[in-house]
Amino acid sequence: MDFAIQLDDIKVTYRVPHKGKMTFQEYLVHLLKGQLSYSDFNALNGVNLNIRHGEHVGFLGANGAGKSTLLKVIARVLHPSQGRVRISGHIAPLLELGVGFDPELSGRENVFLNSAVLGFSRSDIERRFQRMVDFSGIEDFIDAPVRTYSSGMVTRLGFSIATDVQPDILIIDEILGVGDADFQKKSAERINSFRGGETTILMVSHQLNALNSMCERGIWIDHGRIMMDDKINKVINAYGNRMVE
Repeated sequence: MDFAIQLDDIKVTYRVPHKGKMTFQEYLVHLLKGQLSYSDFNALNGVNLNIRHGEHVGFLGANGAGKSTLLKVIARVLHPSQGRVRISGHIAPLLELGVGFDPELSGRENVFLNSAVLGFSRSDIERRFQRMVDFSGIEDFIDAPVRTYSSGMVTRLGFSIATDVQPDILIIDEILGVGDADFQKKSAERINSFRGGETTILMVSHQLNALNSMCERGIWIDHGRIMMDDKINKVINAYGNRMVE
């Protein structure tokens, strides 16, 4: 494939109940009485997008615009309601680091579990285990249950697992500001090291300077639609102008 990612007419629709928040018991009562009504909310609405191998693309837009939903569709975490997704290559998704961890298992056990989910064999994991732990900086706690970890420790371990091997496609959703200053520097250096190869990088951030420095192409999303797709500096300028209007 010439493209690492091809999205054809992608639509993600959520059904929103009109009665708002309900307990499970209240939901069952209304369901049995036929009193539930819904409206549709389109988080993505007919998105068409092609991204070539090795491109570095920044996504920007207001909260709720559909940026994170789009990345979840690309990462195959979320199935679209409509359309076709074609991906060429191995994906490392840095969406919500540590979300897949089992809090009752130790950090060591979660390293093996999450690495297996990413497609690595046990022998590969054993060979890379110490390297991942060293990068995370939590070796003293690696055999403690993850429920005893701080959020920063969970994030550091999740990042270390996801980025230990250079992926074909790296998806970054608002994680550049995680951890302490030293770890932020380490994580930024690791991501930058991928930019010199063939890794396709997709990045969502409200830090426009970070997008401008790490990406060449920018995509502005609003209300589930692509508003602009151009060079990153042009998209940032157009988006900034709209925000001050």
